[in-house]
Formats: sequence, structure tokens, C-alpha cells
Amino acid sequence: MFKYLSLVTSLESQIQTGQFIEGTKLPSIRTLSEHYQCSKSTVIKALQELEKRHLVYAVPKSGYYVVKKRFDVQHDLKDGIDFATSAPDWNQFPYVDFQHCINKAIDTYQQDLFVYGTPKGLPSLIEVVKKQLETYQVFAKTESIFITSGVQQALAILNMLKFPNSKTKVLVEQPSYHLLIEHLHAHNIPALGIKRTAKGIDLEELERIFSSQDIKFFYTMPRFHNPLGTSYSKKEKAEIIKLAVKYDVYIVEDDYLADFEQNLKTDPLFSYDITDRVIYLKSFSKIMFPGLRVGVAVLPESLIESFQQYKRIADIDSSMISQAALEIYVKSGMFERHKNKVSLSYLSRANLLYQSLEKYANTALGPETFLRPSSLCMKAHIKLPKTVHVNRLMKNLSEQKIRLETINQNYLNGFQQEKIIKLNVSNLDETKIEEGVRVVVKEIANSRNHFF
Repeated sequence: MFKYLSLVTSLESQIQTGQFIEGTKLPSIRTLSEHYQCSKSTVIKALQELEKRHLVYAVPKSGYYVVKKRFDVQHDLKDGIDFATSAPDWNQFPYVDFQHCINKAIDTYQQDLFVYGTPKGLPSLIEVVKKQLETYQVFAKTESIFITSGVQQALAILNMLKFPNSKTKVLVEQPSYHLLIEHLHAHNIPALGIKRTAKGIDLEELERIFSSQDIKFFYTMPRFHNPLGTSYSKKEKAEIIKLAVKYDVYIVEDDYLADFEQNLKTDPLFSYDITDRVIYLKSFSKIMFPGLRVGVAVLPESLIESFQQYKRIADIDSSMISQAALEIYVKSGMFERHKNKVSLSYLSRANLLYQSLEKYANTALGPETFLRPSSLCMKAHIKLPKTVHVNRLMKNLSEQKIRLETINQNYLNGFQQEKIIKLNVSNLDETKIEEGVRVVVKEIANSRNHFF
């Protein structure tokens, strides 16, 4: 064995066993040379090999440091329980793998990444995404697929576009995605709401709105609704498509958590559409990391040209480096391995959340307080008794270091709000879930003067 390979093996072993702690500086080249009784050039060659393996990194004029694979997340409540944070668990981020993909992308595409691309997205990534979408039962033509700077950009463009039905109003489930709500308010876009609960929506009310109002498109999250955490049944999805066709309404389907679906028989709304009126949106933020800012939009043929024009005006193209790195990440099989790993982690948390809610909430507050969704999701909600003062409840829980968020921001202005609190466990240690639910339910019960 070459001397430098022996040194690589030794240093790698010490890093993996924690003798060299993540984030700390390695001994100097001179020190390593003296300790291993080899030349400085041998040490440098060994360190460069470790750098290629993403185990160490060099800081000019300082030295080599051990790559920090885990992120320290500072919460406001150091010893508390956080049911509010919806971002993915930092410790699940594929930092090292994706760093490798970025380096590989730069080597592969070189100058192509540093010039303007195309409004539709990197052509080679679109081909990869096309195959990836098929695993979600979304079969689309290449020309229908756009890469966007997250789902938010796609929604912003759709809100501004003139649709073939020449209608002007947007229909939104209530509650719904808060950033869409904010965009509608900020740009004075005419919007209506339709109530959604754990049991779904009133299809008769949906038909009444479709038939009597000037609805351009209906924005919906059929799977893993935000913030409720619930999903539509097969019957509901089929009926929504039927009504959309009957009244010439487009559907914008936000399938942002598609990667976490465990039920292989659950298909997106898009798969029920045979009339080319469902716009399918998919994000990579929740399965990987929010900073990636890569989303996918699958468009009806009638919207392709105008969508491309608006997107070109908005940002010319989305980040080429992110797109190229994502392409390599998916093609290499890293994405599938990461998805399976993260899904198992989140599935375990979701199970604990649901079991705890059934154990405490439905016992202390009534059987309708929590309804278990058909598919597991990292988020859930509790319907509060009418007598509970929400702000006081939140304050009391905050004093007990339990962090929650209300859903006020998830409603259109003027729409009647339900008394609901949401619980998200995507960033919460499993060991804290049951205790957190127990304390929350106890405080709710106390707030209505029922003790247990």
C-alpha cells in the first residue's frame, strides 16, 4: 500500500470514530508529517484525497478542518418542544452528497452553468424530472414541464396569467398555504375561499361556487394539506375533476409532499385529468432543503407559451448550478436513497404524533377532536372547543416551553376562521412528541375547565 493511502485510512478512521471532532481543525501538515514519519508532500496528498471524499476541507492560510455533517439548530426554546417549525430536519440534509453533486456539475457543465440558460429549465434536468414524475403517476410531455424557483414562483406567475377561460377569480381552500394567501392580498387578486376540514370539502358548495362565480382556477392540496395534514379520497378527487370540466375551471394541484406518500394506491389529482386542465406543482424543498429553490410545474398545452413568457420576464431562468446538481443527484440514485431514509424517519414521527393524539386528545376532548388522516403526514391539527381562548392557550403553552403557531395567516381576509391549532413534527425529536401532545391536550382541557 502507498504510504499516503495508509495515512488516508488512519485519518479517516479517526474522523469516523470521533477522535477528530466535526468542525475542528486537524493537526498541521508538519505535525502530521512528524507523527507518521513521512514527507509533507505525502501528508498533503493524503489530505487532498480526504478532501475529495468530503471528509475534510481546506481553509487558505489556516489548515484543514473536519467537515461538519450535522447542523446545530438554535431554537428560541432550548429545552422546549417545537411543534411550529415546518422546515425539514437539518440533520437529515444530504449535505455531503449534494456538495459532491455540485462539484461534479461544475466539472461536467463548466461554463454552461455561468451563462443564462432557458426559461423552461436545464433540458437534461427536465428529462430526468420527467422520469421522476412518472413515479408519482404524473405522465407529462417534456414540453409541458418547467423548472421554477420553487413552487412560489410558479404560483406567482399563475396568479398573473390570463387563462383560456377568461375568468379572473382564484378559489382557495380555507385554511391554505400562507404564502399564496399573502401573494393574493399583496397584489389585490380577487379570491374566494371554500372551507376544508378533516372530512374534506363540501362538494355541493364547490359546485355552487364554480357555477355562480368567475373562477379562473381552484388551488388545492389534495395530498397532505397544509396546515391540516389531511388528504382527499379517490371519490373526492374524481368529483373535483368532474366539476372543473363541467364549469370550465382549471385546477392548480400543489403536491409539495408527494415524496412522503406511503400508500402506493394514492394518486395525485393530475392522474384523474383527461381534459388537460390540471396544473401540477412539485417542490424538492421538503425532501431535501429549502435553500435549493427548485420546483416543477407541469402545464396544460394552452398555458405553455404565456407561462414561458412571464417566467422569462421574471428571472430569465432558475439557478443553473442548482439544476445541474439536482440532475446528477437524481440520476446517481442518491435522491432515491435519501428519500427512503428521510421518509422512514418522518413516518416514525408521524405515527407517534397520531398515536399520541388518539391517546390523549380524543380521550380528553372528544372523539371528533382529532381525525386520523388516510395517509401519514408530519403535521396534524386539533379542533379546539368553542370555549377555548386561543391566544391565552398559546401564551400558557409558551410559558411551558411548548411552541405552536396559530393558523390566522392561513386564511383569506374576512373568511370565518376555525379554532384550530396545528402540530408539526418534521423537526422535533421523537422522544418529545408524546409528552408534547400530552401537555398541549392537558392545557386545552384546563382552558375549558375540564381536568384529567
